[in-house]
Amino acid sequence: MTEATGTLHWSDSDVEVHKVVVGPYENNVFVVRCRQTGEAAMLDAANEHELLLELCQGLGVRTVLETHGHWDHIQAIPQVRDAGYEVGVTAADAAMLPSYDYILEDDKMIEVGKLRLHTITTPGHTPGSICFKLEDKPLLFTGDTLFPGGPGATKFEGASFADIIDSIDNRLLTYSPETIVLPGHGADTTIGAERPFLQSWIDRGW
Repeated sequence: MTEATGTLHWSDSDVEVHKVVVGPYENNVFVVRCRQTGEAAMLDAANEHELLLELCQGLGVRTVLETHGHWDHIQAIPQVRDAGYEVGVTAADAAMLPSYDYILEDDKMIEVGKLRLHTITTPGHTPGSICFKLEDKPLLFTGDTLFPGGPGATKFEGASFADIIDSIDNRLLTYSPETIVLPGHGADTTIGAERPFLQSWIDRGW
């Protein structure tokens, strides 16, 4: 794949997931694209705005969905908004962004062409962290809520270890074991690989 379309990370007859890694914290930026219509959504305008704008133009991005408001996930927001792309974020994290266009709510459906992304609010890493499950596909975009080996960090202001454990236990680990977890940094994992370790995360306290 060319730089303008990132790396094709996952695909089938209906969907393409493109991935680039940007910025000093090596943020994962995903583009979810409907193969039938060519429309796409970007998850996290994190950094390296020129590259992200190339992705938006090359892949038919219509909107940007922010998994949470931490600074390393939002650096490119001014430039993508200036270029005409709308940005969505939860109400609880909206004040962390320099600007945005609309509010993401829990248990809603976002249409991306003929694809459907379901919203799952998962407070803990931030008060307004949110994940996205692609309907009828084994893909769960978890931002900084769930990684290989445990939950995202909760040492920041507004974070809560109890809340992130509750979010992971009751909102994410309920998906089927083969569900692929695509986090905001690092490698993919699966629900089945992580579920057995929930109690060990609770016991260690992070």
